[in-house]
Amino acid sequence: MSVNARVLGIAERWIGTPYRHQGATKGVGCDCLGLIRGIWRELYGEEPEAVPAYAPDWAERSGEERLLQAAGRHFLPVACFEESRSGDLVLFRFRPHLAAKHAGILARMPEAGDKVPDAFIHAYEQSAVTRSALVPGWQRKIAGIYRFPERVL
Repeated sequence: MSVNARVLGIAERWIGTPYRHQGATKGVGCDCLGLIRGIWRELYGEEPEAVPAYAPDWAERSGEERLLQAAGRHFLPVACFEESRSGDLVLFRFRPHLAAKHAGILARMPEAGDKVPDAFIHAYEQSAVTRSALVPGWQRKIAGIYRFPERVL
């Protein structure tokens, strides 16, 4: 089974986990970064690096592309949206001048084709981990797409 298929399966099992800022525990609570951290732990046994405490407005205050930089250290970049697949990590920026600060896993609706994802799984603030349609409004906010490595050395 490919790493992308494994990632998608793991992400789907997190659906319904309540939203909790800085959380990273399936069924208990997580934020969008916690979802990605939990998937990574299940795939590889431990997280790739320690995550310091962060405030909800960390990206607006720091202005640093910490999320994109971390993705670049641990994931494989996907050149463009058309090359993305279910199970890829997608990062979003809410405004063009702000750092990327939201993450999710690309997913397909059952009737969708295999080339262009039309949904993503993410931790939705004040709700839970959910599958959302990747509507044009979300697509315009994509800051980067990355693939989980087949294995970590």
